Amino acid sequence: MRNFLLGALIAAFIAVGINYFINQATSQKTELQSSDLILDQIKNVGKLVVTEGHFSEVITYKDAKKYYLDMLTAEKKAIVVVNASVTVSYDLSKIRHDINQDNKTLTITSIPEAEININPDIKYHDLEEDFFNQFNPEDHNLIQKEVTRQLNKKIEASTLKTNAENRLISELQKIYILTNSLGWKLVYKGNSITDSEQLIL
Repeated sequence: MRNFLLGALIAAFIAVGINYFINQATSQKTELQSSDLILDQIKNVGKLVVTEGHFSEVITYKDAKKYYLDMLTAEKKAIVVVNASVTVSYDLSKIRHDINQDNKTLTITSIPEAEININPDIKYHDLEEDFFNQFNPEDHNLIQKEVTRQLNKKIEASTLKTNAENRLISELQKIYILTNSLGWKLVYKGNSITDSEQLIL
């Protein structure tokens, strides 16, 4: 009888041990699957988010040179019409992150800056120049700089950058939703994100 009880006790210990190791293996497998899902989501989000806009600008360019003790003036001028396509983009493949499986924490360490690309189509109208003051490459460079300056002002005053940021936040919210559903914690800018509204750049 004693041998039977001893055998039953040993069998119970072995069963509990096997069950413990199976549970540990299942738990570890689940954690690995969770981190794989999160990495997949980051890869899916890691694409180029682009917001496009179109801007027009009319610039009057003038230049005058004085000759013969300022008695003669040689002028040149042009009306410059600019139509530009502008893109604001985020290359989300450049997101930097750390995954801590032990603490079930995803930390976003770096988000790329917005890239602004301006593609102007410049056309000259009413071009007037004097024999002693003609258009040259330096004038075109100055016009190009002024076009870029004026367009940058328009971009800053528009909603283009805000719209691009909203699209970026929308992509980041997908990561938050997944981590939250898996019981993980998302950390950004040193703060634990408990609400998607906290994902403000």
